[in-house]
Amino acid sequence: MAKSSEAQHPQKVFGWAAKDTSGILSPFHFSRRENGDEDVSIKILYCGVCHSDLHSCRNEWGNAHYPLVPGHEIVGTVTKIGSNVKKFKVGDRVGVGVMVGSCKSCEYCKQDLENYCPKHILTYNSIDNDGTRTYGGYADMIVVDQNFVVHFPDGLPSDAGAPLLCAGITVYSPMKYYGMTEPGKHLGIVGLGGLGHVAVRIAKAFGLKVTVISSSPRKESEAINRLGADAFLVSNDAGKMKGAIGTMDFIIDTVSAVHALAPLLSLLKANGKLITLGLPNKPLELPIFPLVLGRKLVGGSDIGGMKETQEMLDFCAKHNITADVEVIRMDEINTAMDRLAKSDVKYRFVIDVGSSLSQL
Repeated sequence: MAKSSEAQHPQKVFGWAAKDTSGILSPFHFSRRENGDEDVSIKILYCGVCHSDLHSCRNEWGNAHYPLVPGHEIVGTVTKIGSNVKKFKVGDRVGVGVMVGSCKSCEYCKQDLENYCPKHILTYNSIDNDGTRTYGGYADMIVVDQNFVVHFPDGLPSDAGAPLLCAGITVYSPMKYYGMTEPGKHLGIVGLGGLGHVAVRIAKAFGLKVTVISSSPRKESEAINRLGADAFLVSNDAGKMKGAIGTMDFIIDTVSAVHALAPLLSLLKANGKLITLGLPNKPLELPIFPLVLGRKLVGGSDIGGMKETQEMLDFCAKHNITADVEVIRMDEINTAMDRLAKSDVKYRFVIDVGSSLSQL
């Protein structure tokens, strides 16, 4: 059982937390550890609202521990550093993503793949090294091991850049690992939501031909005219899907709802790769014949390590890539969560923590 942070830590913190499976968030006073030799203390300015925050608050994955302070797309300014911290200074603008710790010694950590470390520590709803529970970015400050803090590049806005710390790295990492960086190659992106819209922009920056695949015809203009996709394919239009068979080198599937993989596999050329990023709550059916007969691959990917996260932010800053966001006050979070559950946002909510939380 996790120790109470209130009993263990000296720094008083104010945030918003879900208290039960209703997922309704309300004001919550708690505490964080004192800044250690390897730590960076951060005043939180903005925090993105990820769909996993909604899942966690409502215990839809069955692993929530209450009270739960969500938020893992954090941008803020450094207020204090430990004696061993060399790459950050007070006043720096920094980011904190999905992780705040790992073992630092396993084969994955040694390859800068801390996200696959069996002992990685999540930014919230996880157990920290001292046995207390981690609380996320829906709060006024956070203390984080320097190795899990990234520099936020100049020119990258704090609000529209915050979702890149989860959505950005989640799509950037598989593009790099699975070879989706060769200009002219054809990438299909399934789903035009928080992940999908960022994926379009990053893919175009790599020089890929991009087709958005969606069940919503109304998103075509947005995909092509606003986000820069080359084509749009309605997934439930049998004729259009048939016409696109065997035309794509890669597909990134961002959809978290249960859906069929067979139609997507048919769109791939021989040697094509279908990479899944969504997390459906039930298993998906995987037909084997298309894999065998086309030497196709189905893979997955989960965020990225810290080195790659910094690389992604620098890449996005260089190419002026941001998320499309709707900035909200902290006391608007419950309405935002209800809207998020209905996919009523283009494409990410971001909480203006710095100005709105201090006024409550």
